[in-house]
Amino acid sequence: MKIVAITSSPKGKKSNTLQLVNAAIEGAREAGAEAEVIDITKHQIKYCKGCVTCYKKGKCVQKDDFQEIWDKIIGADGIILSSPNYIDNVSAQLKTLFDRMANAIHEQLFDGKYALTLTTAGGSGDDVVLGVMNTFIGKCGGMVVGSASALGRDGPEGMEAAVKRSHGLGKELVKAIKAKKKYPEQAAAHKAWKDSFVFSLKANKEKWAHNYQHWVEKGWIKA
Repeated sequence: MKIVAITSSPKGKKSNTLQLVNAAIEGAREAGAEAEVIDITKHQIKYCKGCVTCYKKGKCVQKDDFQEIWDKIIGADGIILSSPNYIDNVSAQLKTLFDRMANAIHEQLFDGKYALTLTTAGGSGDDVVLGVMNTFIGKCGGMVVGSASALGRDGPEGMEAAVKRSHGLGKELVKAIKAKKKYPEQAAAHKAWKDSFVFSLKANKEKWAHNYQHWVEKGWIKA
């Protein structure tokens, strides 16, 4: 079982969010998973051009570090997303990665995958940032096992509690993957999205050729 954790704070080893990631990774490893941390701030990830080539061919045409990261995320059983709160949103680095992964939404490439999300903030907005990451996971067809956050205003005690929760979530992530745990509300949201997206897919089946063929192969649509 493979877990991939994405860190996106430009503060590197000084990042408070990294403390939560490390705790979750430790929990996942204790539960028997192989885990890897990828700091995307150390990689070159160009902005999405909006060319939609990935919808047509299933692969981005830009030359940078994205494909390596994409392959590891898509090849993982579990995903940990993390970001500090930057003006009630994820960091620019993580948003850039999300934009480049648009095809994961069209092809529901997180289908069967489980995830958890982590953030830190000064005094508020942690729920908003977690919401951005949870929404992305859901849009890609994945299941969110849980989330954790720490607020600077809560001092060392707040961080300690968040680290403890993150550690537990790492273990819970592995358990959910092993048990193929069901989340009925999230599954219903995935179905509703598919039901609505199918009309766009049919209308663009030539322009989005790879997307269309993927849905046919999955049995989500009839050719």
